[in-house]
Amino acid sequence: MPLKLDNIDTDQIIPARFLKSTTRDEKFYGDNLFRDWRYLPDGTPDPSFVLNDPRYGGEILLAGQNFGSGSSREHAAWAIAGYGFRVVIAGSFADIHRNNELNNFVLPVAVSEPFLSELFDTVLADPSAMVEVNVPEQKVTNLATGRSETFELNSFKKYCLMNAMDDIDYLLAHKSEIEKYEAGRLH
Repeated sequence: MPLKLDNIDTDQIIPARFLKSTTRDEKFYGDNLFRDWRYLPDGTPDPSFVLNDPRYGGEILLAGQNFGSGSSREHAAWAIAGYGFRVVIAGSFADIHRNNELNNFVLPVAVSEPFLSELFDTVLADPSAMVEVNVPEQKVTNLATGRSETFELNSFKKYCLMNAMDDIDYLLAHKSEIEKYEAGRLH
C-alpha cells in the first residue's frame, strides 16, 4: 500500500478524537486509520485516497520519511495493526512510534531513500508487485527487480516477533529461571 508522504504524524494515523475510546478493539482503530484522509466529511470513503483504491492491498504499508512523528500515542500502532498491516516500510521512524509498532507486532523497516523510491516506483507502476520481508535475514526484497536491502532489528524484538511473543510472554516463558535466580539472591 503506497502512501508516498513524509512526516506522517500520529494524529494523521489516528486522530486525537479517537483516543477517548475505552475499547482496545483492533477493528475500531483499524477502521479509523487515517480517518481524516480516508473519508469525506459526510463519512463516505474518499476514492482518491490510496487505502480506498481497490488496486492496492496487502499487509505492507510504504511511507516516506519520519513516519509516526508527533505525540507518543500507542493508538497509532493499534490502528495500523487493526487495519491489517504487519509491516511499515519507511525512510525513517519516530523512535517512540517505532517501539509502539514493535510492541503491537507490526515490523517497522527503515530503508535507504533510493531503495524506498524504487519500492514506490515499482508498486505505483504495478499495484500487484510483490515485496518480501524476511525477518530472520532482516532483508526486504523488491521481487520485481530482485534488489534487496537489509534492515536493523534488535535481537530481542526479532526473537519476540519470530515467536509471536510480547515482552510479558517472553518473561513468563522464563518464569522458572527468574524464580530460581530470585530465590538464590534471597539466601
